[in-house]
Amino acid sequence: MIRSAKIDLAINISSLRQEILTLPDSWAPHFNTYHYEGEWTVLPLRSPGGHHDQIIPDLMSEDVYLDTPLMEQCPAIRQLLDTFQCPLGSVRLLNLKSGAVIKEHRDHELAYERGEARLHIPIFTNEQVEFWVQNERIQMEVGDCWYINANLPHRVANYGAGDRIHLVIDCKVNEWLQDLFNRSVKTYVSEERKTSELLKMIFELRLQNTAITNRLADELEHSLLEQA
Repeated sequence: MIRSAKIDLAINISSLRQEILTLPDSWAPHFNTYHYEGEWTVLPLRSPGGHHDQIIPDLMSEDVYLDTPLMEQCPAIRQLLDTFQCPLGSVRLLNLKSGAVIKEHRDHELAYERGEARLHIPIFTNEQVEFWVQNERIQMEVGDCWYINANLPHRVANYGAGDRIHLVIDCKVNEWLQDLFNRSVKTYVSEERKTSELLKMIFELRLQNTAITNRLADELEHSLLEQA
């Protein structure tokens, strides 16, 4: 299972930085207050139903993701997103203020192997930001694009003097994204699963019957044979 991957994307970081500095000061506190201390705020650019006040990245009753009105003020971000040849879910700007800490937590089932990949693009950051995924520190630089397996325990702290602002994009895995991952620099973590859990995942992937889900099912079946 992939722990993290540095994705090779062409990003005009100067345009993104200038654009973000002109956005209205309408950042909202992150919804999951239990998981952080200090200030962690969000601007939703794409959300369930396109609602500007919908800061939760997934909504069980509504699975159609649309641009929020704020996206109209973000042509540079829109141009970047247009290069993505995969279905997009939530797109947000997340600001972890100086001194703020995101406690260790997991976003269950949010992983490449589960069919969804969360990508982080640091727009503003500093050397004293610490991003840990299962006790491995990921050194994210401005203009990078990183996948992190959010299904694994992860935590973040901003010990620097400035804000840490990331563009966070949730993507559905397809062949285009898989090709990007195949060409990326990755770290892995071993994962032991019960046979019943693997069989259930394989069954659910086969039901979708797409090229990418069948390929993922083949990989899980291979790992099951290796455990036998």
